[in-house]
Amino acid sequence: MSSNHFLRLSELSGLVSEVMEQVFQGRGFWVIADVTSHSYKPGKNHHYFDLVEKEPGSSTLLARFSARAWNEGSDQIAVFEETTGQRFTNDINVLLLVSVNYHAAFGLQLVVHNIDVNFTLGTLEKQKQANLARLVDENPDHVRLADGEYVTFNQELHLHSVLQRLAVISSSTSAGYEDFQHTLQNNKQGYAFTVDAYFTVVQGENNARYIVEQLIAIYRSGINYDAVIIIRGGGAQTDLLLFEQYAIGKAIARFPIPVITGIGHQKNQTVADLMAHTALKTPTQAAEFIIARNRDFADYISLLQNSIAVRAQQHVSACQQEVYVMHQTLRQAAYASLNTANNKLQRRGNELAHIGQIKCLEEKLHLTHLSDRFAKLPDQLLFERQCELDTLNAKLGSNVFSNLINHRQRLEMHALVLRLLSPDSILRKGFAILKLKDDVIDRSKAIKIGDEVQITTADERLTANITNITKHDRG
Repeated sequence: MSSNHFLRLSELSGLVSEVMEQVFQGRGFWVIADVTSHSYKPGKNHHYFDLVEKEPGSSTLLARFSARAWNEGSDQIAVFEETTGQRFTNDINVLLLVSVNYHAAFGLQLVVHNIDVNFTLGTLEKQKQANLARLVDENPDHVRLADGEYVTFNQELHLHSVLQRLAVISSSTSAGYEDFQHTLQNNKQGYAFTVDAYFTVVQGENNARYIVEQLIAIYRSGINYDAVIIIRGGGAQTDLLLFEQYAIGKAIARFPIPVITGIGHQKNQTVADLMAHTALKTPTQAAEFIIARNRDFADYISLLQNSIAVRAQQHVSACQQEVYVMHQTLRQAAYASLNTANNKLQRRGNELAHIGQIKCLEEKLHLTHLSDRFAKLPDQLLFERQCELDTLNAKLGSNVFSNLINHRQRLEMHALVLRLLSPDSILRKGFAILKLKDDVIDRSKAIKIGDEVQITTADERLTANITNITKHDRG
């Protein structure tokens, strides 16, 4: 074969380069492809990977290109990761702006200049919405959509007013777990907590099963936890894809203990957040929520305590006022009763004295009338009846004297009765007046053991303390 019939490889490469420059120089293409064989050199800030397209529904390759992202492309990938929360890695579908580059030593390559964030966000959102729809369709007894909000079995569980026994799912090296513990242990109220850690991997979208396994371990422990806390902190935002997975959402939605999430994100809620009983942004906020809930309960108890104290004071004041009114009423009734008795005795004495006076006056008038009648009789009657008059006069004198004696005895008897009925006479018979705080004690006055009473006798006033009370049977 002559030298005119073959080319050196470098010569062929040069021809290819000329053709590539004529066709592709200065041109860029937006292409959709999957990323494979990815590697990253942090020192150089270079990405090396392949872009592939597979036949739908199979693993058959339709196209493959080597690709590189330097300087401009690497910066755009960093923006992409920060915006989407998706790590630029294998098995993601992306829309890239690339140029075609041919190098004699390295062959044909695609150089990345830009990456469409909105395309990936849309893809991630579609995946998220697909997982949410699947949760509703496949778990109708535990997940439902009501007025645009997801309602789960876990969300409808009663969250205790006091949260003390906690199970925490986190990475053992997570800064978020340290923040969570620090916030709980240093609460100003001095609340005590029992925290059981269930450490596992909390990053990597393919590691959902590890979190599910820890939830199963918590359930099988048989411990009556007040809540389960899933926290993550200190990692990249791209690690949040783990919490968008269907398996985690299903496990949380069906879990029989309230789940609180604090997975360290500031943007939209993940599937795990939407399925959990309470979703918070960070581990610290999760700890603050628990402390605040306990504080709310303590404040409520303090409010009840103050309310009870106020009502008790009001009741005591009302009772004191009622006792005072009863005291005044009894005192007035006692005085009125004594006055009535005194007035009755006085009236009875006056009546008896008046009756005696009237009786004496009647007898005196009767005698005067008889004397007048006899004085008017003729002298002969006086003479004839002189003996009779003498006899009658003697008889009358005897009767008058006898009547006077009888009436005097009656008056003396009435006076004796009056004296016997007087308080002084009653006291001299051995009776006594019993008073409590200067009030005469009768049936309506209640005496209690320990009361100090005053006893008034005919000659003395005594003070005594009640040590025993026994009911007296009048029968």
